[in-house]
Amino acid sequence: MPAHTIGKLAKATDVKVPTIRFYEQIGLLPEPKRTESDRRVYDDKAVRRLAFIKHARQLGFPIEAIRILLDLSDHPDRACDDANALAQDQLTAVEAKIAKLQALRAELQRMVDAGCQGQAAECRVIETLADHSLCQHDHAAPERMAPV
Repeated sequence: MPAHTIGKLAKATDVKVPTIRFYEQIGLLPEPKRTESDRRVYDDKAVRRLAFIKHARQLGFPIEAIRILLDLSDHPDRACDDANALAQDQLTAVEAKIAKLQALRAELQRMVDAGCQGQAAECRVIETLADHSLCQHDHAAPERMAPV
């Protein structure tokens, strides 16, 4: 079983060292074994688990959902109903974000199309930004996805 330092784990998974420490802190990654010099040492199971976490984050799953998914992964004999429900919840959230982004795009396109060639006092972009009631779409910014 190959041993990895935190730096090698970070490189193998393309996850930053502070993020690995954070995942350990919140219990997504188990505390690693340590050498006599107190250096963290990770096995291949930690590499696979961190890759799982990273992929779930890339898909936008929140930390608590990832915690549940990891628990299911750790207990392969359990039913996957919870995993299906979490994936459906995430799909619904993504679809809502896409709808907001499409409205945002449409409103920005309308502003660009209505732009002016004259002075700022007559600029449709400035006018629309100053008066939200001139917008035709509900385009509140979508929630930001947490960094991976």
